[in-house]
Formats: sequence, structure tokens, C-alpha cells
Amino acid sequence: MARARAKRAKSKGRWIVNLVLGFICVLWLIPTLGLLVSSFRPAADILQSGWWTVFPHKDWSKAETIQLPKDLDLTQPIPFEGKTYTNEQLTEGVTVDEGRRIMWENRRARTLNVLKPSIKMNTNFTLDNYGNVLGGKTYEIKLPDGSTKTEKGTNLSRSFLNTLTVSVPATIIPILIATFAAYAFAWLRFPGRRPLFVIVIMMLVVPLQVALIPILKDYTALGLNGSYLGIWIAHTAFGLPLTTYFMYTYIAGLPKDLFESAFMDGASNFTIFTRLILPLSVPALASISIFQFLWVWNDYLVSLVFIGSQPDVQVLSMRIADMVGSRGNDWHLLTSAAFVSMLMPLAVFFGLQKFFVRGLLGGSVKG
Repeated sequence: MARARAKRAKSKGRWIVNLVLGFICVLWLIPTLGLLVSSFRPAADILQSGWWTVFPHKDWSKAETIQLPKDLDLTQPIPFEGKTYTNEQLTEGVTVDEGRRIMWENRRARTLNVLKPSIKMNTNFTLDNYGNVLGGKTYEIKLPDGSTKTEKGTNLSRSFLNTLTVSVPATIIPILIATFAAYAFAWLRFPGRRPLFVIVIMMLVVPLQVALIPILKDYTALGLNGSYLGIWIAHTAFGLPLTTYFMYTYIAGLPKDLFESAFMDGASNFTIFTRLILPLSVPALASISIFQFLWVWNDYLVSLVFIGSQPDVQVLSMRIADMVGSRGNDWHLLTSAAFVSMLMPLAVFFGLQKFFVRGLLGGSVKG
């Protein structure tokens, strides 16, 4: 009886946890879905209606157009079927009965639209938003009032390549150095090993903001400011403590007998590292690569300080921040730019996801 109760309680608890997690996933998914849908909608549609109108919904469609008399005084309430309506009501639209609604079509032309309820789906999708964001050419967009506006493309292609140039070396270099260091801390015995490892752990709690100005002064003196080499070194230094600790917890959990057998066979430390440590540490390397790549790819502060905001060296995070300031109302461009910036992180994550959980759990149990 007690065992059955415990089983029911455990099952109930699992259901509650799953429901809470599902609710959190939905909360994250809804705005992301809205961002994705908006990135494919024309600019005029975004200004006129919300992204959720791409799904079936109740709306008003034009049933007929009424031409008002030319001698009617438009400064006075407008008569319609025995009642009068103000200009403000007709501009916003007013329901005259359960099945009809009237509003201005063109006040200057003295035309009214009679609308009736219907089920609609706004399925006008376009790839022009992405083309305009990635290219630097001029283009025209149609506004809700029928007029057109000429805009110049944002040209995110250069920023995308700049971000890729920064992120790939800034991910590989610290992970390679940290893996060497983790192997040394885990399996080699040398003077000062423990104090050095404690210093690495202490570096985890030091905010990078306190180091930006001193490093910037040194970079200016050495001529590294504004160069890719400088940003690679900065990201390597800031990423090494966490990467080293993460790889240490994994490598320290590998079977000790494996390394002892390799030493007895005459293998050097470098051979053990390249032939044993790296192949066995692929799950951990993949996991920490995801974290490091995402941090560098989405970084704004470090890139702004050490590279600068010149258009030819700007990374995506800085370019999109500039777009928010200069194109705050151009949602068709901002949403497209947001998903352009997400393409590479998503590709990295889905490419390495099969190692992700294994790598996170790798150091939790000693072998």
C-alpha cells in the first residue's frame, strides 16, 4: 500500500514538473514564433496588423463601397441608415449592427466601406526583408496609405563575416589551451599545481568589466586595439577560467588505469594528450564549445571596447544595436536581422547537441 502511494506521488510530481517545463517552453516559444513570422511579413502588413493574424481569425472584409453625395458637409456627423456618425468613429470603424461595420475608405473621395465579418489569414510572406538586411542596395517599401518610401539596405553580410572571424578563433584558442591546462592539473604532478588551480577558480568570480580599461590601455600602447588579434586574446583570457575548470572536471574523471598503461608502454604526455585525452573528451569539448561560441557570438561589450564601432569591423551585435537606434520603427528589418544573427548559433548547437548532455554530466561521477 505504501509503495503504491509513493509511486502515485512520484508520478504526480513528474506530471507537475512536466507541465511547468511545458509552460515555460511555451512562454519562450511564443515571442520567438512572433519574431520569426514577422521577419517574413511585408513592411505594410507589419504596420497594419499583428503577427498572429497569419493564423485563421475573425476579421472584417469589404462587402460594398458607398459613394456619399458631393454636397454633403463632411465637417458634420455623417448620416447612414437613419443614424449619424462622427468623423472619428468612421476613421476607427463603427459597428452599425451585428453583421455590418462601416468606416472611411477615402474621406477626400467621400467613399465609405461596408464591412462584414469573415475568417481571414494574412499569408503574405516575402524574402525581401532578408535580402534588404543582408544587402546594401536601395529598395522601396509600400506603406499602408498606398505611398512608397525608399530605404537603403543594412548590409549585414559584412558584419556576419566579421563576427565569424572573431568567434571561430576566439572559441578554438581558449578551448585548446584550457584542455592542455586541465590535463596538467588533473594528471601531472608539479610544484605549485594546487595554488595555480585555486587562482584559476578565483578568476571565475572576477567580473570582466573591471579589466576592460587596464587592458585597453595596454592594447593602445602595444598597437593591438582595433585588431582581430587583440579581440582574440581578450576573449581567450576571459574564457579560460571557466573552460579550464569545466575540462578539468571531465578529464579528472577519466579512468586512471588507462593513463598508467599508456605510460608503461612508453607514451609521452603529448602522445597521451593527442591520442587519448582529446578523443575521449569530445563530449566535453563539444559542450564547452557551444557555451564559448554563443558567448563570443552574442558579445557586445568586449567587441565595442577592443574593436570599435567602425562599419568595416562591426560585429552583428553592434550592427543590430545601431539598427535599433536608427530604424526603431522598421520591424521588418529588425526581426530579419535578429534571425540572421541566430543562424550560426543554432547551427552550432544542433550540430553538437548529441554531445551536449553527455559533456555536461561527464564530470559529475568519477570513473
